[in-house]
Amino acid sequence: MQVAGEAVDLEGGDLWVFGYGSLMWNPGFAHTSSMAAMTYGYRRALCVRSYVHRGTEAAPGLVLGLDRGGSCRGMAFEVAASDRASVIAYLRERELVTHVYKERLLPLMLADGRRVSALGYVIDRAHVQYAGALKADEAALIVAHARGRSGENVDYVMNTLEHLRAMKIRDHWLEEVGRGVKRLLARTSHPAEA
Repeated sequence: MQVAGEAVDLEGGDLWVFGYGSLMWNPGFAHTSSMAAMTYGYRRALCVRSYVHRGTEAAPGLVLGLDRGGSCRGMAFEVAASDRASVIAYLRERELVTHVYKERLLPLMLADGRRVSALGYVIDRAHVQYAGALKADEAALIVAHARGRSGENVDYVMNTLEHLRAMKIRDHWLEEVGRGVKRLLARTSHPAEA
């Protein structure tokens, strides 16, 4: 049995995968079941500088990462042993493009009370794209002005918040960022009279 923090082997039995961002509503891989789950010791954060999809190297945007500290509610997906290797290969291609994330086994508490270890992707704090622990107003300022190949950074954040609300997952810090972005955009579209 592997312990939390080790990379995941392609060989083995059934596998659980933890999603805390777009994987929650768009996993893109075969799974036999899914349910709400919580991991402890990590939190969802806009801590990854996006140089391509939601920003540029000159003006990076912010996307989600799983950073140390706190806890995070997300979704757990159970993957059959027969699909294990192909699902891990798919996730590595999707998540490890710039190696800003590290592949880890995370301890999860499933909604039904079971405790399992799940494959998850956590931020590499030593990576150049790690933005650090930003205050909500700092993150909102970046998000409000960044744009990349996949569009406006604000669209990414608002879409994430919409999906979290639909899944009945509260993320108070991310909600505060969203409110800050809305305030900034309102000021831009309705500048004060000079």
